[in-house]
Amino acid sequence: MSEVEGTVLGHRDGHGFVRRDDNEPDIYLSPQDMRSVLHRDRVRVRVVRFDRKGRPEGRVIDIVERRKSPIIGRLLHENGTWLVAPEDRRYGQDILIPKNATASAAVGQVVAIELTEPPSMYSQPVGRITEVLGEIDDPGMEIEIAVRKYEVPHRFSPETLAQTAALPDHVRPVDKRHRIDLTDVPLVTIDGEDARDFDDAVYCEPLKKGRGKSAFEGWRLIVAIADVSHYVKPGDPVDDDAYERATSVYFPRRVIPMLPEKLSNGLCSLNPDTERLSMVCDMLVDATGEITAYQFYPAVIRSHARLTYTEVAAVLANTRGAEAQRRADLVPHLIHLHEVYRALLKQRAGRGAIDFESTETQIVCDDNGRIEKIVPRTRTEAHKLIEESMLAANVCAAEFIESHKHPALFRVHEGPTPEKRVTLQNYLRALGIGVSLSDDPKPAEIQAIAQATKDRVDAAQISSMLLRSMQQAIYTHVNSGHFGLAYEAYAHFTSPIRRYPDLLVHRVIKALLLGKRYPLGGGAVEATAASAPAAKTVRKGSKPAKAPTSSQDAALWDAAGAHCSANERRADEASRDVEAWLKCRFMRDHLGEEYAGTVNAATSFGLFVTLDQLYVEGLVHITELGGEYFRFDEARQELRGERSGVKYAVGSRVRVQVSRVDLDGRKIDFRLVREGETDALVPRKPASGKGASASDELKDVQTRDRAAKAARAKAVASRGAPAGKKSRGGAKSTKRSTRR
Repeated sequence: MSEVEGTVLGHRDGHGFVRRDDNEPDIYLSPQDMRSVLHRDRVRVRVVRFDRKGRPEGRVIDIVERRKSPIIGRLLHENGTWLVAPEDRRYGQDILIPKNATASAAVGQVVAIELTEPPSMYSQPVGRITEVLGEIDDPGMEIEIAVRKYEVPHRFSPETLAQTAALPDHVRPVDKRHRIDLTDVPLVTIDGEDARDFDDAVYCEPLKKGRGKSAFEGWRLIVAIADVSHYVKPGDPVDDDAYERATSVYFPRRVIPMLPEKLSNGLCSLNPDTERLSMVCDMLVDATGEITAYQFYPAVIRSHARLTYTEVAAVLANTRGAEAQRRADLVPHLIHLHEVYRALLKQRAGRGAIDFESTETQIVCDDNGRIEKIVPRTRTEAHKLIEESMLAANVCAAEFIESHKHPALFRVHEGPTPEKRVTLQNYLRALGIGVSLSDDPKPAEIQAIAQATKDRVDAAQISSMLLRSMQQAIYTHVNSGHFGLAYEAYAHFTSPIRRYPDLLVHRVIKALLLGKRYPLGGGAVEATAASAPAAKTVRKGSKPAKAPTSSQDAALWDAAGAHCSANERRADEASRDVEAWLKCRFMRDHLGEEYAGTVNAATSFGLFVTLDQLYVEGLVHITELGGEYFRFDEARQELRGERSGVKYAVGSRVRVQVSRVDLDGRKIDFRLVREGETDALVPRKPASGKGASASDELKDVQTRDRAAKAARAKAVASRGAPAGKKSRGGAKSTKRSTRR
């Protein structure tokens, strides 16, 4: 059998997989093989067999590299032995701690450890405590755990701090050389109420020729972006740290920034009434929303106001209201911004860009960092206005770089793979939706399906499947376009304070303005060169030819793209982990309570339900669906009872009770509530009147749960239900598992 190398991915149930370096299907490792390795070790495995579905199973034959990152867990003392139970269950084994290696940690505290002896087939791993994080209930502990669990860099190097401290506190005269002065242009920033760094400012004015309404030509839209590249040079310590992080990481009530605060909230932030350096995308947009020309140039700006989405939405809703009167000097410019936004929106619809309506939520925390409530986030016209302006600037940046045939990091989003296209087509056919997809689906086809089904009761289910059919967006030097937005070229230009790819795009554009090329692995682009970077106006169809990208350059850009994409996923995973922990902690106070909810995913092992009032997701395990067998229909994405015909699919409305919360596993379990069964469930409030603990309520839930299951089993037995029943046509049913 063949031998391959890859990275071990542990599973909380004890087995694991090897993610192969060649991107072929993962290789299964048995619990026995996982005894000698840990999650994220690099190994060489031999494929020894294939299961019934053709999936490879392997055996570890060599450990190429042990993961050296700290492991986070809680210190325990059991039967005279000190050990740490990893917070990440994928590690699968507790780590033994010698008595003299516990540092100052107390039992139950969260600690970071490093391994001193790796695991083997016959022995547990041994480690020593390197850092004591504190008690599990300390405010912000979930974030401290997440940044270490996902290896998010959260401390700047001493060299970076020293370099940042040496930076000026304001824009100096020398910094303004060879820049266009836009300080008199009433640019404004529009962000959320809690924003602290402002990396984009906008302004719009109408363009007219002659007089009268017929003279209207379009708009001039200016998007000014913080010029981070002026202060962060390639090879500097602050650049090395920024590249390592690749993105800012956002948690409830805390941000792990890509750049030190002096840059992110100071020098580079477009604070109101303060001179700041920026890179400007200056666009001409015609009445149809098409960008007819654009130019990039370095500038000095002064934001005339720090506006919020709420303020701008109020102004646009009533241009004579109180908010409008308070910002009377800016109202005409905001109206023009709204006009160009509506034109750009029409252009989006004409392209066939995909636009799914979804409910985003916002976690509101108390002073201790615990969830106070979860509320839907409202997207106003102000949000959409800024979004379309940023999209326009990003498209111009990508087209400018592409027109010069210069390598850069494009934001690429590819359409459905052939396998996903077939799955989606079968799903639509199973629902009786007579819409066929072409062999190479276009965004307009997906959007047409979404529009045609938006009034159906299962519209949410269909939108979910459409979204899942598409691939994940990545950063890469190979421009394959952006499927979802229906752009032939798209790059991130508008957020260099919090995204490293944007900083690279800025450097490339500056180099092109100077008539040079940006060497990713080489020296810095001099922004203050003796000859000023001239503003270049680009018209449609103008594509000056440049030297092709060398294989060495391509490899460097490819590595940078992979690095930034991976760190973006890491940031998302860390944020989701913290949110999941907070939600579990929040739901422990709601054990036994009933809520209405909507099924947002159906699987072979149960239903994932999102609660209407709390916007929290949990699992209704298949064992909770009733005393019969349920079969998972993959084509329809639904569970159907073989005897009753009851079906549950995405979008189904259900009523559930919160039955179990696993804080360590970040899991919430629900029980389905049926008519007439309420009396068998846990009361919403403890009967004692003084308030029982969450653990007492949980034990009560489990006791009643066992009684209810026994009653259902007895009822099924009395009806003579056959065991091991097969479905019609010989298809095997999905049996209710007794394991979770």
